[in-house]
Amino acid sequence: MHDARNRLTALDALRGLAALAVVLFHYLPYYQKLYGHSFNSPGFLDFGRYGVHLFFMLSGFVIFMTLERTRTSGQFALARAFRLLPALWAGIALTYLMVHWLGPEDRMVSFDAALMNLTLLHEYLGYPHVDGAYWSLVIEATFYVWIALLFYGLGDWRRIRPILWAWVLVSYAGVIWWKAIPDALDFLLKDLLFVRYAPLFISGMVIYRAYHDRRLPAIDVVLLAVSIGHCLVAYKAPFNIFVLACYGIFALAVAGHLNVLSRPSLLWLGSISYTLYLVHQNIGYGLIDLTYQAGLPGQLGVVLALAVAITLAAVLHYGIEKPALAYYRQWRAKRPTPTARTVIAAERPQE
Repeated sequence: MHDARNRLTALDALRGLAALAVVLFHYLPYYQKLYGHSFNSPGFLDFGRYGVHLFFMLSGFVIFMTLERTRTSGQFALARAFRLLPALWAGIALTYLMVHWLGPEDRMVSFDAALMNLTLLHEYLGYPHVDGAYWSLVIEATFYVWIALLFYGLGDWRRIRPILWAWVLVSYAGVIWWKAIPDALDFLLKDLLFVRYAPLFISGMVIYRAYHDRRLPAIDVVLLAVSIGHCLVAYKAPFNIFVLACYGIFALAVAGHLNVLSRPSLLWLGSISYTLYLVHQNIGYGLIDLTYQAGLPGQLGVVLALAVAITLAAVLHYGIEKPALAYYRQWRAKRPTPTARTVIAAERPQE
């Protein structure tokens, strides 16, 4: 049990490192591309864009932990809602107000758009993101809907597996013929099925099966290999190799070989990773702009933005995210506890 906890906390540390990589990418090379810095940033920070891909792998891995603890789709929806929405709503309000105060002007959105962001349906309805990083949250929410439909609708891994195989193969076709996708299928493939990213989630799910059962049938081994191979086709070199390396790091952590990451500082960073992701980008851009307007070095602006983003993330984590989860757990504890449902152990060797 102790070893298992260390493995899972190592994944929390990876989440924190991924979040930090995304933040540094946005503040340095991406800010340079959008607005221009007065200095050059290290080229390797470009890889930070793909920290989001590690998030998607982790989401695929942990989703069954939530599913196994919830008997109905309604309970699952509530669990996800309390996990994501209170902090999201606070992050939207904070970002909307601070960007209208600090700028940048091109990052401001209308009040109507901010309201639609609260639903995470805004991108599908043509509204801009309150913060540029929210594009991945739309994909996360869509993934939750699909996996809940599969889990509670089919109820058995052997029935779910063919759907996942089809999804991965469609994802290959989608990225190979990306520019040739017909208009009639564009929304389905690029948005609803998010073919550039779906195999990241699916591979995480299969890795969880291996972690949970300590074995994988051959067909799932092949599914995992094909899902991982998708990154080599979907992303340009050398970034596809970096995503492949993320798989290796992820697998090492799950196997218990990166327990050294379970340090208090990294675990704390992992604990605030979600709220950090919510509030860092556009607020940070406003602070960096403010620093330049004051005639101060751009490096100071980056440090200021990072410090403020971490502070705001901690405030939202301790003030919104944790209390919301605690309230939900207390509410659940007062209700009858049904027998947990599982599809993970659906394929046991026959005695």
